[in-house]
Amino acid sequence: RAGMQEHMAIDVSPGPIRPIRLISDYFPHFYPFAEHAPNLRTPVALATRSAPLPQPDPEPEGDSDNSTALGTLEFTLLFDVDNSALHCTAHRAKGLKPPASGSVDTYVKANLLPGASKASQLRTRTVRGTRGPVWEETLTYHGFTPQDAARKTLRLCVCEDPRLRRRRRAPPLGELRVPLRKLVPNRARSFDICLEKRRLTKRPKSLDTARGMSLYEEEVEAAGEERGRILLSLCYSSQRGGLLVGVLRCAHLAPMDANGYSDPFVRLFLHPNVGKKSKYKTSVRKKTLNPEFNEEFFYAGPREELAQKTLLVSVWDYDLGTANDFIGGVQLGSRASGERLRHWRECLGHSDCRLELWHPLDGKPLQLSD
Repeated sequence: RAGMQEHMAIDVSPGPIRPIRLISDYFPHFYPFAEHAPNLRTPVALATRSAPLPQPDPEPEGDSDNSTALGTLEFTLLFDVDNSALHCTAHRAKGLKPPASGSVDTYVKANLLPGASKASQLRTRTVRGTRGPVWEETLTYHGFTPQDAARKTLRLCVCEDPRLRRRRRAPPLGELRVPLRKLVPNRARSFDICLEKRRLTKRPKSLDTARGMSLYEEEVEAAGEERGRILLSLCYSSQRGGLLVGVLRCAHLAPMDANGYSDPFVRLFLHPNVGKKSKYKTSVRKKTLNPEFNEEFFYAGPREELAQKTLLVSVWDYDLGTANDFIGGVQLGSRASGERLRHWRECLGHSDCRLELWHPLDGKPLQLSD
């Protein structure tokens, strides 16, 4: 009883405060759990100092003002002048920040600007389940000329694969742009650049009438300014006594179908007619804007007569049940000018010598009277 009275009575007189005595100090056999109880004698000041310090917030998953907030992309560019090709090798990405936490399935998409996005769009395979994907894959643009290098820009985007995530296409995780005028011909250059936010532009007012339509779209610079280009080979065969015309490939064709692609094929016509076989047609390549044909056709005739002829080459989009759509064409021969006339004359001036050259396509159908 005296102990309990001492426990209940608190001395409030001036001077140092005596420590509080517990009942368990007097009756330990009634409080077997006392040894597991918290130490109430610990001063409050000590408890405060021993509390863990607040930890800084983790790095946000989304965008921030830091230059490396979206991650970086390592790639190599090579302008192969001899083969008129631009090679872009995507190596790896580091520190990607997808909108949702966890792993991410990504690929790299490339576009040449200015130009229609679908016509110059190439992409790598998808690497699954990592924020540091390694692709080591080369994307090649055929028909790339010094004129293209002087005025075009390469846009690279790191994107999530919607098919693997079973959702609609998400915006790119980040993008970057490289002016191609910085490249030295036939010399590879490596880059390690921070990704940036994608650029958006406001839609024209004519497109804002649809209810629920987004007012912003991805930036497209001078879309549709080109109809594409075609790689042709010419060779006058002295053994066969005629002209060999090779349709090798096309690049950056204008899309003519609703899916953003075309089903292209090529028509050839030598004017005026020489014999019964003056018209040829290649096979159709389905759903592509960069078809590869590698087909060759023969026009018989002496060199002097062929020098006065005109070769009409046209590219068409095949449509089942309806009229085919004209994509573009090029005219070679005595009526041509510039590179087209030079290609024709050099071919006929050197026998058994195959000459290959890229030609831009004209947007107007070629018509010659008989």
